[in-house]
Amino acid sequence: MKKVAIAILNWNGVDMLRKFLPSVIRYSTYDWADVYVADNGSTDCSVETVSMEFPSVKLIKLDKNYGFAEGYNRVVDMLNTDYVILLNSDVEVTEGWIEPIIDYMDLNLEVAACQPKILSYKDKSSFEYAGAAGGYIDKYGYPFCRGRIFDTLEKDEGQYDSVAEIFWASGAAMFIRRSAYIEVGGLDSAFFAHMEEIDLCWRLASRGYKLACVPQSKVYHVGGATLRKENPKKTYLNFRNNLLMLYKNLPSKELHKVMFVRSILDYIAIIVFLLKFDFANAVAVVNARSSYKKMKNDFVNARKINLQKMKSDNQVYRYNYSIVWKNKVCGCDRYSNL
Repeated sequence: MKKVAIAILNWNGVDMLRKFLPSVIRYSTYDWADVYVADNGSTDCSVETVSMEFPSVKLIKLDKNYGFAEGYNRVVDMLNTDYVILLNSDVEVTEGWIEPIIDYMDLNLEVAACQPKILSYKDKSSFEYAGAAGGYIDKYGYPFCRGRIFDTLEKDEGQYDSVAEIFWASGAAMFIRRSAYIEVGGLDSAFFAHMEEIDLCWRLASRGYKLACVPQSKVYHVGGATLRKENPKKTYLNFRNNLLMLYKNLPSKELHKVMFVRSILDYIAIIVFLLKFDFANAVAVVNARSSYKKMKNDFVNARKINLQKMKSDNQVYRYNYSIVWKNKVCGCDRYSNL
């Protein structure tokens, strides 16, 4: 049995595969690791391209597009390794990117998931939006990272080169124990895409596991390859799924207060979009809140299970303040200034 499976979920991404799969093959060829491309029902020539141009890669063909969450759930269920690396198709890896994290996790059995330092492929001196040097969330569910506060990306000057415990590891390059993934139920398929890795990490943290960023491993991520950052569909999914994540995971003593404040912040976001004449994204937030209210009852049982299995309602590195206030009012745009 191999120790590590590198799983790349693909949907109509043949150009990304041709561009970035060679680096994964080049720097991941070990007796104890296999590279998989799991095709999410692509209609382009992805399957044929992998078969013909990358014969060393193992191909998993799913019958339709299950989205990021359910797609990976199906893939992880098929694998039989100690560790699975969930890797986006638009990630360029570097020499020695696997060993530091696997070595760290082998020595720290309480750590369920890790991520490398994630830098921007377009500007390799800067951190990348989706994960940077490890993720956190604030009291009201807003995610931020070492190296990224909202849209402000820091230059990588070695300021986050220490191993650090984090609240969430990026789904762009997540190393996770397969047993822990299965134990907590994997990614929530109802999310389809966006926020699902933070929800997964929250469940891991609440059940006593730790998560970390090991920056001795480094990758470069394009980001926004499927949906551009300002795309209304992405806005809708981010807002809807973030609200669902809060409902699923917040301790009872916090739920009503946090969701009340969060509703105010969401309506402020709507007003800001309108003032920018960005009507599509304003509507996306309105629709996200409406969908959350309609879907909330479907998650009552998931919330009940999460609360029953919660070992501590004081999850490490879920910060007890508003990052919106810190950033927009106090002007903190670097993690080190928080």
